Formats: sequence, C-alpha cells, structure tokens
Amino acid sequence: MHQRVIHAIENIIQLEAAEKAFVTSLFHLKKYDRQDYFLREGQVCKAVGFINHGLVRYYAINANGEEQTYDFGKENDFMCNYSSFLDHSPSASNIQFMEDSEVLCISHEDLQRLYSGVKQGERFGRLVCEQLYVYAIKKIASLYADSPEQRYLQFQEDYPDLQQRIPQYYVSSFVGVKPPSLSRIRKRMASRQIY
Repeated sequence: MHQRVIHAIENIIQLEAAEKAFVTSLFHLKKYDRQDYFLREGQVCKAVGFINHGLVRYYAINANGEEQTYDFGKENDFMCNYSSFLDHSPSASNIQFMEDSEVLCISHEDLQRLYSGVKQGERFGRLVCEQLYVYAIKKIASLYADSPEQRYLQFQEDYPDLQQRIPQYYVSSFVGVKPPSLSRIRKRMASRQIY
C-alpha cells in the first residue's frame, strides 16, 4: 500500500530501511468517492495527499461564478493546496475527486516530523518546493503567452493517459476555452495529422 509513496520520495532523496518504516507510519490511507472533496474553498488545507489510485481536479470559481479547472492529479501524484497548507490560510480553490480514489495522507505536523526525522528530509522539502515553484511559474507564463491550442497540446503532453478519464468540458476549462472551441481545436489538429 505504501510502496508507491516510498518510491515517489526515493525519486527525490535516498531513504534507509528504518527511514522507510518511519515514513510509512506517517501516511494514513483514506478512501474517497467520486465527487467527494479533498478540500473546499474556504477550508484550510490540513494534509498532503498522495494518490495511490484515482483522479482529482483542482478548480476555482471565477468572477463570473463559473468553475475554472486549473490542474489535475492522478496516480503517483502528491496533491495539496500548498499555500493554504503552509500558512494555514483559507483555500481559494477546491480539490475534487473525479473517480473513486485511495489516498495516503500526511498531516502538516507529521510532514514536519518527516523533515526532521529523515536524514535528507529537509532536502526533500526544499526540492519539492523548488519543483512546485517552477511548475507554477510555467503555468502562469502559459496563461499569458500561449494560445489555447498550445495549452491543449501541453495538456496532451502532461496528461497523455487522461484523455479517456476526463470529461471534455473539464479539459476545455483547463485550456481556457468553451467546449465548442475545444472541439474546433481538436478538429484542426486531427486534420493536420492526416497529411
């Protein structure tokens, strides 16, 4: 049950056998049904989740009252609203399950124990924060610089295995267009691939 999260951590730092057992003790399994929430707008994010099985979407409500999907999480991904988690502020967004899911959760307090109780724990925290920062900057730059078609191509590159798991209206929201516009983008791309 914990092999995947240990493997994900070991992709970033090395863990000794005793450290693996310690880390395993800090993550607790929770099961969620499709449409359940890991986090709702206005709540404080109190845990980081690791998706053993399942799929989530991150979304916010825009000024027009519409849901705006801005990210997805799938198997072997960590999930969290990190700004809410780190400074204990109310979340401005939601994390909702799109499938029945199994998640290994670690609380803020236990994550601090991981940082201090594992030899390279602090390094793990720093490297994860650096990765999140780079990812966030790239997403912001894409919103300003890339066309919807470029954002759709990036979605396909980032999530090649999710095309059949995500309804197209969430994909269009993620790309930043209405569903009919996404259909036109897909048709244009398909016609180019014929030749």
